[in-house]
Amino acid sequence: MRPGNSFGLLAVVGILLATAGCASSGGPAAASPTVPFADALRPTPDPRIGLSAGILNAGQAIWNMRLLSTVATPEPFVGANNSDLAFKDSYVIQGNYRGFQVWDISDPAAPELLSAQICPGAQGDVSVYGNLLFVSTEYLDGRLDCGAEPSNAAVSPDRLRGIRIFDISDIRNPEYIASVQTCRGSHTHSLLVPPDDPDHVYVYVSGSAPVRPAEEMPGCSDAPLSVDPNSSLFRIEVIRVPLADPSRAEIVSSPRIFADLGAPPLRSPTEAELADIQARRQREFANGQFVAVIDGAWWRLAPETATMFLDSIVAARGGSGAPTAADSLALFEALPELLAARLAAQGRPAREGPDQCHDITIYPAIGLAGGACEGFGLLLDISNPIDPRRIAAAADTNFSYWHSATFNNDGTKVLFGDEWGGGGGARCRETDPPVMGANAIFTVENGELVFQSYYKLPVPQTAQENCVAHNGSIIPVPGRDIMVQGWYQGGITVFDWTDPANPFEIAFFDRGPLNESRIQTAGSWSAYWYNGVIVSSEIARGLDILELTPSDFLTQNEIEAAKSARLEYLNVQGQQRYVWPASFVLARAYVDQLERSGALAASRITAIRQRLAAAEATADGDSRRQTLLSLASQLDGDQQGSRDPAKIGALATVLRELAASN
Repeated sequence: MRPGNSFGLLAVVGILLATAGCASSGGPAAASPTVPFADALRPTPDPRIGLSAGILNAGQAIWNMRLLSTVATPEPFVGANNSDLAFKDSYVIQGNYRGFQVWDISDPAAPELLSAQICPGAQGDVSVYGNLLFVSTEYLDGRLDCGAEPSNAAVSPDRLRGIRIFDISDIRNPEYIASVQTCRGSHTHSLLVPPDDPDHVYVYVSGSAPVRPAEEMPGCSDAPLSVDPNSSLFRIEVIRVPLADPSRAEIVSSPRIFADLGAPPLRSPTEAELADIQARRQREFANGQFVAVIDGAWWRLAPETATMFLDSIVAARGGSGAPTAADSLALFEALPELLAARLAAQGRPAREGPDQCHDITIYPAIGLAGGACEGFGLLLDISNPIDPRRIAAAADTNFSYWHSATFNNDGTKVLFGDEWGGGGGARCRETDPPVMGANAIFTVENGELVFQSYYKLPVPQTAQENCVAHNGSIIPVPGRDIMVQGWYQGGITVFDWTDPANPFEIAFFDRGPLNESRIQTAGSWSAYWYNGVIVSSEIARGLDILELTPSDFLTQNEIEAAKSARLEYLNVQGQQRYVWPASFVLARAYVDQLERSGALAASRITAIRQRLAAAEATADGDSRRQTLLSLASQLDGDQQGSRDPAKIGALATVLRELAASN
């Protein structure tokens, strides 16, 4: 929320109902099972329906996955939301609104808590590089000294809103070494490790809180650009961190990547949304506040303006003295029309374009980033780390709040999530539209974003479960685009989007509501693949670790091939390209995919598997090499007339790499 404008209104900028809340052998994408095939194999009835409520004893449903462990939130953090995850070596760092936790997951069936650092200042998003940990701080309770007692003053010299930096050389004892203040704090951030600058990392900061007073941080301004060209709105912050001396980290640019976009188009609200709007207005009114929605933007009367309007109503009815309850009700009912008329008279739009990003996913290997920026999904050129440039933008009337972005491994597609309801609402009910609170899948074609389809959790959730698309990551199954994603109390879904027009679910894990009678925030904030396991940050319950199991959608060879693509660290919003070392399991994964898609005859698949098994079993290096090269040559011929020649070519490449390694 911003400070009042010239006639005393407080504008909540946002879209309708949005609230803050070795060489590669990868090859091209494979043909995947069709959607009818996928639907036919899903369990019926869906076991996610009707799960019992509870905290650690809630009912559970799982399909094509195995739950390895669940560890409860440690006592210092109970009651505060767990948030995002970062990974380094065998450790997972779990953000929390009160700080962060460090878990050793070298044994994923028995995670060990190594450190629990109290350092308030939500939402505590985390990223890691080398021996440095970066933590987002946005709330007013953030202190420079990590103290647990917040300052309630409007202006405080002790307040921190921005990025904290910790030294995690001793992972059991993180050391707070530096911070960088920003005018809007850091709701999220993304870590850019440039391929041609080994001396620095860059932090892209997305702040969504109100601009702090200039008295607290000189230079901060919440004025529109037309009034102040140095406004703190309509920009992100880029922090450069010298690896040799992180204490010298500083803001080096404030790119206005969404300036001049204008307001995105709106759709007509659904009946459920209209009811939600009215219910929220009634709640605010009961607390003495006057709010209204004009063209999809929330407006709140400042106290002095409400008094002025009420006095006018009293005078218009010929009364005197204090306004009555009937006068207040009259203002409440007339407010939408009244505000619309005043805005029109002053030539002011009710809505502006986005003045912030919620999240930016950086992919240095392809020189691009995906920005989820309230009313738009952006494609950014990040070839110059301190000067990212917008090259494409997409709007969607079905999207309420563009929340996050994920590229596929080769960067030819990008998926944006819509956090309709801000994460606190039930948006997966039977009555909720399937194209809202979903993912939108785009292909990247000649620098443009081309819409393909939506993917939404394919099972209804209850009105007691906050549920909407949230954070996920790709699973490095070679030749396919597969993603795991958290949906708050909708649980975890794994889906295939190799065919961007026809995504489909292949695995899931879900719990019943935290509370059987009302919404109480819980569920999977993030679900990420890391070196063979899926780790989920459960907002209210703790940490879950799962693994995929073989199914009609995914073979054991494909799972093992995915496990072979290892990372030393992972920040999902700083995407890294997966590479698969040449191996027999990788070759067998490709053969499984060729069989599934029907690209080769069954007899040919059998023959290839037999030749692969013979080559792997032989101890004679020359014999193995000749067998592999001979099979690769035969596969060159198999490409002719095949429905998937590229996949056959990828298999042949793996065999030649295996032969060369002998």
